[in-house]
Amino acid sequence: MKIPLCDLKAQYQSIQGEIDDAIKGVISKTSFIQGEDVRLLEREFAAFCLAKHGVAVASGTDALHLALLSMGVGPDDEVITSTHTFTATASAVCHCGAKPVLVDIDPRTYNIDPAKIEERITPRTKVIMPVHLYGQPADMDPILAVAAKHGLAVLEDACQAHGAEYRGKKVGSLGAAACYSFYPGKNLGAYGDAGMIVTGDEGLAKWCTMMADHGRTEKYSHDHVGYGKRMDTLQAAILRAKLRHLEAWTEARRGIAAQYNRKLAGIVETPYEPEWARAVYHLYVVRVPERDRVLGRLKEAGIGAGIHYPIPLHLQPAYRELGYSRGDFPQTEQAADSILSLPIFPEMTEEQVDYVVEQLKIALH
Repeated sequence: MKIPLCDLKAQYQSIQGEIDDAIKGVISKTSFIQGEDVRLLEREFAAFCLAKHGVAVASGTDALHLALLSMGVGPDDEVITSTHTFTATASAVCHCGAKPVLVDIDPRTYNIDPAKIEERITPRTKVIMPVHLYGQPADMDPILAVAAKHGLAVLEDACQAHGAEYRGKKVGSLGAAACYSFYPGKNLGAYGDAGMIVTGDEGLAKWCTMMADHGRTEKYSHDHVGYGKRMDTLQAAILRAKLRHLEAWTEARRGIAAQYNRKLAGIVETPYEPEWARAVYHLYVVRVPERDRVLGRLKEAGIGAGIHYPIPLHLQPAYRELGYSRGDFPQTEQAADSILSLPIFPEMTEEQVDYVVEQLKIALH
């Protein structure tokens, strides 16, 4: 049996007519840039996140970059974030000319440890940027409290957490703004790169919209030196078609995660979901001994398992100038050596789950 980490073909086949109609609609109108679907997606996705405004951009990385700039992040500023995340979280800070200040994780949730944030604050700190990694919401109340105490903005990196909830509230509605990625493999994925900023701040939304479109407020009138970070209309139309299914897909992911939890109980360390969280399981991550050997055995059995992420940011060559070294963030380093992402996607069958569980048990012995 061949089981991919994420089955985009199965998803397309399940809604092929809707996707094809969405694409044909854009092509028939030849409205490829800033078409009506872009504006409609902004409104619909913002409403989904319980936010007032949405700004469609070309990628999740662009969303992070523009949102940070809109919060005044620039040279010599610092942004506090997790060392256990994809590189885009930190690279967006660097593109502002600022410095990522990294923090270790809570080993249960893999998200930033709120108790370790305050000690990293300096007079140069501008923003705290928690990451809702793997679709598990970060513990936001203590993060928001320390931010308020020090007069700092909070930007949610929700690039893996479409629809996740914290204490009954959608992530994306908790900080000053939030950023999403619509990379194809995400819970809500485009057919290429795309991203979104959501916020309750009208001024922030207008500024990001302008800067994503070359700093202009009207054609050929450029108030600022902006960027070409617009989402194209084809991606917006595809995302609008898929957004209608996102809640059902989320429930399917949660059901598959529950199956894994039952069938792997006592065998490996399964994901921890706090009572205040509604995780959306972008990834289903377990911890195993001899991870690399186990991963190799799973791949031999046709299972598309993966590692997210084997090298923490503080040990990446790209960030060597930050001055960190091995041992600085022990919880993250222990996780990076033992985590394993198992296949999970809404169309996954119980037979496929059983095969993954069976092969994982074999690989562990």
